[in-house]
Amino acid sequence: MLSTIPADFSSGSLVDYDPFLCFESGFTLLWDYPELLSTTQSIEPAGSGSGSNETNQNGTNSNSSLDEPNQPLSVIDERKRRRMISNRESARRSRMRKQKHLENLRNQVNQLRVENRQLNNRLRFVVYHCHTVRTDNDRLRSEYSMLRQKLSDIRQILLFKQLQQFSSAWPCPNISHH
Repeated sequence: MLSTIPADFSSGSLVDYDPFLCFESGFTLLWDYPELLSTTQSIEPAGSGSGSNETNQNGTNSNSSLDEPNQPLSVIDERKRRRMISNRESARRSRMRKQKHLENLRNQVNQLRVENRQLNNRLRFVVYHCHTVRTDNDRLRSEYSMLRQKLSDIRQILLFKQLQQFSSAWPCPNISHH
């Protein structure tokens, strides 16, 4: 907790220190006040294990901001502040891309629903038309079969009448064999 109190305060002025001073006009962000960041920033010991200044396998420092131990604290703070702002902008762009992608997907879903409805209507029409054609086809086949049978019956009747006329026109002599 003491690391958040500015270093230039004397112990007597701690009574007057208001840590919520930046919230008087509503919630503001601490990084909007770089002078507060530079005075309230705590410095971790070199072996604290935070991961920011650990060495890689070659034994060199992986954090370029701490390569030079003589760099002033404000330069490091400025880099952190810039990185934080950059990360925020990147996150904002990512959220906007995600929102646009979601909007595109919603539009695509709506278009596909409309297309699906149209295809279903066309399918119903085609099925209805197919059913009508099958019904007509069945009726025509039945009519064809009935007419064919009638034609066959008429042919047999005509053939029988022709045989009758032929047999009546040509008398057969009775031949007796004894």
